[in-house]
Amino acid sequence: IMIHTNTILEAARELNIKAAIDIPRDVQRKVEQMEAKETNQYSHYVLVKILENYDAATKDRRPMCADTGLPRYYAKIGNNAVIEGGMVALEKALRQATADTTSSIPLRPNRVHPFSRKDNNNNVGLHAPTVDYSFEPDADWMDITAVHKGGLFGGEYRMLFPADGIPGLKRFFLDSLAEFLRRGMSCQPAVIGIGVGGTKDVCVRLSKEAACLRIIGDRNPDPEIAKLEEELIKLGNDAGFGPMGFPGNSAVLDIHIEAAHAHTGGMPVGIQQFCYAQRRKTVRIFLDNRVEYREDPNWFTPYYRRDTIE
Repeated sequence: IMIHTNTILEAARELNIKAAIDIPRDVQRKVEQMEAKETNQYSHYVLVKILENYDAATKDRRPMCADTGLPRYYAKIGNNAVIEGGMVALEKALRQATADTTSSIPLRPNRVHPFSRKDNNNNVGLHAPTVDYSFEPDADWMDITAVHKGGLFGGEYRMLFPADGIPGLKRFFLDSLAEFLRRGMSCQPAVIGIGVGGTKDVCVRLSKEAACLRIIGDRNPDPEIAKLEEELIKLGNDAGFGPMGFPGNSAVLDIHIEAAHAHTGGMPVGIQQFCYAQRRKTVRIFLDNRVEYREDPNWFTPYYRRDTIE
């Protein structure tokens, strides 16, 4: 008994279709709540049009945004899962599914060579699409999450120090809002992921995962971090920014913070913004090749957040 390559390929094709077209319900509910409360007439107008666009995309079966971002995958592999052809076959299937759905949906072929600007016209190239992995004990299934995230604006990194503390993090957070949100460069309202600790690459990775792989309303299990998430939501929406660069109080859909143990001398922080076109979808493939699609990636499991030795 094993997970077949053809099952992965077909599931990944369908996954990209669902991610590109159908907005997750948690995101739509939050935008609806913002639309009901937004007092600035221009920001309110934008939110109304965003909601209309969500409905039109589902009805017409077209991508919810003309810029379909950069397709990427997050694979959570059960420790007892068996994949036909192994991990190489998995990656081949995901690359093929990306190329197939770029043509069939269609997705905009956004990926080009950084120097020659050559475009393979299929969103596949050097280190593209990215596949990130995590593992889960006592499981024989595999979860694949497709995320179509923009790759231009909304990403920041800063090395803070222990003395900067929470006030320093809040200052960095507001600086990043001013950098991108006042010009509408993050296509807000956006979910903002913040990774704190680790090394530079770890905090940036965690910030992107926090932005893309947690549903709106989810709070970190650490009560102090959860409290900080709530504080930053209020701080962000009281900063005067609204959708797409207009004034308002509805720029931040949610704040998700993830932490990693860091060097004793520093507190590195990464910030990533994931716009209102929340293109994400997850499929679980079981060992008997059954597939189940869902909207919550459930990436941050207790095992993924494990601390110290077992």
